[in-house]
Amino acid sequence: MREIRVPDTHASYEQTSIPSREEVHFYQVGSFAVGNRLVPEGLRSNQSNANRCNALTSGHRACQGCGEALGARYAVDAAMNAAGDKVIAVNATGCLEVFSTPYPETSWTIPWIHSLFGNAPAVATGVQAALKARGDTQTRVLAQGGDGGTVDIGFGPLSGMFERNDDVLYICYDNEAYMNTGVQRSGATPPTARTATTQPTGENPGNNWGQGKNLPRIAMAHEIPYVATATVADLRDLEYKVNKAMQFKGARYIHVLVPCPLGWGTASNLTLQIARMATQCGIFPVYEAEYGEITSVSKIRKKIPVTDYMKPQRRFAHVFKQNDPEVFDRLQKLADRNIKRYNLIDEEEGA
Repeated sequence: MREIRVPDTHASYEQTSIPSREEVHFYQVGSFAVGNRLVPEGLRSNQSNANRCNALTSGHRACQGCGEALGARYAVDAAMNAAGDKVIAVNATGCLEVFSTPYPETSWTIPWIHSLFGNAPAVATGVQAALKARGDTQTRVLAQGGDGGTVDIGFGPLSGMFERNDDVLYICYDNEAYMNTGVQRSGATPPTARTATTQPTGENPGNNWGQGKNLPRIAMAHEIPYVATATVADLRDLEYKVNKAMQFKGARYIHVLVPCPLGWGTASNLTLQIARMATQCGIFPVYEAEYGEITSVSKIRKKIPVTDYMKPQRRFAHVFKQNDPEVFDRLQKLADRNIKRYNLIDEEEGA
């Protein structure tokens, strides 16, 4: 068990020891849910526990292989476990809200509030203020939304939440486009990707270069207590980071990559594999930071070319059809910049 020390400025929360992802060997993890028999009980994943909260239960209407459904279940269950089941969730409009709460039904088993597309951080701030007014210091607030409602529409309220250092954990489930409304481009859509608003036509087909936002880095610039990135491909890492975020008081942000089979044009059984490939090529770096400083990174186990990550995705089919070496080179340089910036490969291993 690695001790996570909560800073003195957050003395209202006791110092807590939580399982560290580094303490579990790769071969011990298995299928996550039922493959933990070789792992000591104290290090088993929350999802392997039959008595977990199961915050997002069966019956929702997500597409087959939906990465967002997996990410939300993993993250919210981990938050509930860390807070002793005392969590109120605020959910922005988007895929997660639509497929989980078709009126008058719901798949949520926890206190859950639906906000507008762009004001989930503000609503979560209000919920936290109401709890404070009531003298409730135990119930925690979790806000969540997709990349459209986070990176674009909700960007202003989110920045305000960061500046005020409101005691809210915000989780962005990033599927890199506005999937709920027809796969339009968002500020998280990668260069050259095809969407309904970035068609594969013209001199530079697909999404333009040099546009969008790197929201985890923007969150770090606010110097809030905790920022992390994660993917649905590594359940243990995601649970660890949610659990660790819950040990802090103040604004916290976790950015989770959740592939969308429908919008990305991938086979529904490849969701976890695609997410893992995004990290192994370097296009999606996985790390955590405290108060603006990076504290740890998840090293690349076996580096792969960016083209290996792109090939299974039909949103990049036109890139391979065009077969322009300069385009492939620019995409690879983006990944290589991440590898260098976050030290994702040790120099000796890289050599």
